[in-house]
Amino acid sequence: MPRPGRAPAAALACLAPCSAAYLAACVAACLLASSLAGCAGMPEAPRRGAAAHVPGASLRFIGEQRLPPRMAFMGTVVGGLSGIAYDPAGGEWVLASDDRSEHSPARYYTARLDYDARAFKAATLTGVRFFAHPDGEAPDIETVRHDPLDGGIWYASEGDRGRGWQPWVRHSGGGGSATLPVPEMFRYWPGREYGARDNRVFEGLDFAPDGASLWLAAESTLYQDGAPPTTEAGAVARITRLDRGGKVLAQYAYPLDAIPHAAAPGRPADNGIAEILALDERRLYVLERAGRQDAEGRFHFHVRLYEMDTGGATDIQRIAALSGAAYVAARKRLVLDVDRLPLARRDNLEGMAWGPRLANGHDTLVLVSDDNFSATQVTQLLLFEAMP
Repeated sequence: MPRPGRAPAAALACLAPCSAAYLAACVAACLLASSLAGCAGMPEAPRRGAAAHVPGASLRFIGEQRLPPRMAFMGTVVGGLSGIAYDPAGGEWVLASDDRSEHSPARYYTARLDYDARAFKAATLTGVRFFAHPDGEAPDIETVRHDPLDGGIWYASEGDRGRGWQPWVRHSGGGGSATLPVPEMFRYWPGREYGARDNRVFEGLDFAPDGASLWLAAESTLYQDGAPPTTEAGAVARITRLDRGGKVLAQYAYPLDAIPHAAAPGRPADNGIAEILALDERRLYVLERAGRQDAEGRFHFHVRLYEMDTGGATDIQRIAALSGAAYVAARKRLVLDVDRLPLARRDNLEGMAWGPRLANGHDTLVLVSDDNFSATQVTQLLLFEAMP
């Protein structure tokens, strides 16, 4: 599939309202960054307890790369890329596939992304590795992270309600593998409208800045917490903070948007959390992805990135059902509306990760789409510079 023309390097992503002085500073910084010649991404020392990223940053869109549809690579079919992470020790990226072993065994790819402050030049796969998982299961891997303390891999599966496969979080590293205990409320309870909805469980995972705890996001609302989003109303999803052994430290209600556009009559539409990234001790980036199907069966996607702030929000870990309960949800602020980027196509963006800093010291952010192995979708990677 031909790639669309690259957007101008100084193009700005859509931002939440800000003061004229702040906007002028953002624009000046963007122009400076885009004028730097040969600003290759600076290699970093391995992050062992990474520093917090800047909350409130704006994002400057740099460019896009795509992988060919149903690309053959090292005996596998590339597609379904639902998670992305960067390994600062090796300077490589990890791209996790949510293929339920229908095309190739559960796996992740390693890759090199070539970019600087002016352009996103190339995305090249370098290897493939296979996930460890319970025998007899075909896991639905939706998120992946490098462990900032031991260099291992953490990944989560949504399981399969119909087959009785429970969702889980797994850690491979330090010479072994372990499955993290997760709260009972996120289990499937076949025959009951309680717990997790099928294919709406663990979509987001990230470590807190010190690496001592991690955040885990459910894609959508639990049965006992109310109805999922519609075009008339939003919903709530639970985002949980756990220690490295699985103990719940805190949990917050994240307010999901209503579905922004209706599907064709009789066709599906939804909205939910696709990924999260920790900014500091109380703030997260939350990627909301909405999809709707048209009359011809094609899906259209609408993606927004929010900054979530848990300050002042209720810790809901002991509230068994949010429907009808009194609590204060986390606040959120719009950072990016992907619909308003200069792109020929906006696909099913599900993965999000920080990358190596640019020569000017600014963070980079990369999004990746899950093409569902569909001939009508694409695998795209979008690159941004975080402007403090």
